[in-house]
Amino acid sequence: MEGRRPLRVSTAATSVIAVMFLALLVLLGLWLRESWSSATHRTEDRAIAASKIVATNAGWINALALQALQRIDESMGPIPGSGGSAPARDVNEAVANLPGQVKAYVVDGEGNTLYTTDPQIKPINITDRDYFQAVEQGAKTYVSGLLVSRLSGRQIFVFSRRLERAGKFSGAAMLSFEVELLKDVWDAVDLGPNSTVSIIRKDGQLVARYPLAPGPVNMSKYVLFTDYLPKSSEGTYLAKSPVDGETRIVAYQTVDNTDFVVIGSTDYKEGMKAFWEDVSIAISVLLLAGAGSIAAGGWIRHLLQRDTARSARLAEALEENQLLFREIHHRVKNNLQSVQAVIRMQQLPADTQRSLFDRIAAMISVHEQIYKRDQFARVSARDLLPAVVGTLLRAYGNDVEATYDIDDIVISADNATPLALLANEVVTNSLKYAFLDGRAGHLSVSMKPIEGRRVRLVIADNGRGYDAVSAPAGMGTRLIRGVVAQLQGQFRVEAADGARFTAELEIMEPQVAEPA
Repeated sequence: MEGRRPLRVSTAATSVIAVMFLALLVLLGLWLRESWSSATHRTEDRAIAASKIVATNAGWINALALQALQRIDESMGPIPGSGGSAPARDVNEAVANLPGQVKAYVVDGEGNTLYTTDPQIKPINITDRDYFQAVEQGAKTYVSGLLVSRLSGRQIFVFSRRLERAGKFSGAAMLSFEVELLKDVWDAVDLGPNSTVSIIRKDGQLVARYPLAPGPVNMSKYVLFTDYLPKSSEGTYLAKSPVDGETRIVAYQTVDNTDFVVIGSTDYKEGMKAFWEDVSIAISVLLLAGAGSIAAGGWIRHLLQRDTARSARLAEALEENQLLFREIHHRVKNNLQSVQAVIRMQQLPADTQRSLFDRIAAMISVHEQIYKRDQFARVSARDLLPAVVGTLLRAYGNDVEATYDIDDIVISADNATPLALLANEVVTNSLKYAFLDGRAGHLSVSMKPIEGRRVRLVIADNGRGYDAVSAPAGMGTRLIRGVVAQLQGQFRVEAADGARFTAELEIMEPQVAEPA
């Protein structure tokens, strides 16, 4: 058995190290999960804030553009193109406060330019443009998708308004915004490298994007329009951009009272940079922990090998000590039995002699229980009390039967002798006085835990009863009181179909796990 102990200890130590390493893995996993969640939410929150800023600007541009177009329409008079210089001045005033590089145009029903704020205007016909065709076919206002200007080659988007006179289409007023105006918004939201802000029409046509897109893009088959917008007017998602194929966290929302959906997106790798830094830290910690675990395992093996001889010597010393303790208690028992023999030889009254004999026998029972079971520090009440009572029943020879209901209560060796003496006195009183008529009797002994270290001891007989008034207060009674006080308890004796002795005592030993 001793040879197996180092192996068991080594296995246990290895198990502890493995459990600790596993616990570290779990903790790091939870930490990384929280780090990932935090990085994701933080990136999503930044994208959402950006989308709100873009939405505010898009709504503002839409409102200002429609108001400017209405003022241009009103300035044209009853017949567009017949107002001289006054309409041109009004057109310039209408676009004066609009953001970015805005150019205004007014064309007649044939698509020919009547007025413009563009000094570099060239003779072109715009009847092929969707922003002209839409209002020509009856739309009151219209906003185009992303276009490349045929005049400047720059990316633009156009708001147009139908001009009607006498209920007939008479031309269109248009405002051309350069996409570059979103640069100020992109700078303001500060989403970091590879981020974007965009304005998209609800039919999926890209209106404006910064950084600039390669050209017009139809996004109607993109996940934003197929999966997310049908479910909610705002939200976030992770996806590859249909413009440049980059993976980004995107926040989107529709703009009230417009035909726009806006998005703010941030680069996924950039947003998760803090998480990957935490991953690097976790890997470093795991490497250090792994190296430490290996070193600890080697050191433990070294200690166990060094300790094997010492453990063997300690086991031998323990066995010798146990033999010494057993011999001590055996000799104490023999010495007490010698005292009993001396008492028999003394010329003492019979009652006195028997009382001394019985009390010493109770103490002998304690030592006998100790050395028989190698329990030098504690004793089982379930073994001790029947031994004490059985000795008395054999000594008195009464026709008395005893029954026991004793829990497996462990008591210290210091409390075992007082308990044995107490049981001895109470049972002796029953055997001496309860069955004087020689009838068969019954004695019951019970011990149950109450709370903490306290127990309840009950010894009852079915004899002739107990009279507290006439009962003599002799040596036995004084001994009972002294022992109960020593055990920090209290007791009572009452008549109940015989006599019942009940004591509550503080003797229970706290349970200690046996060493493996």
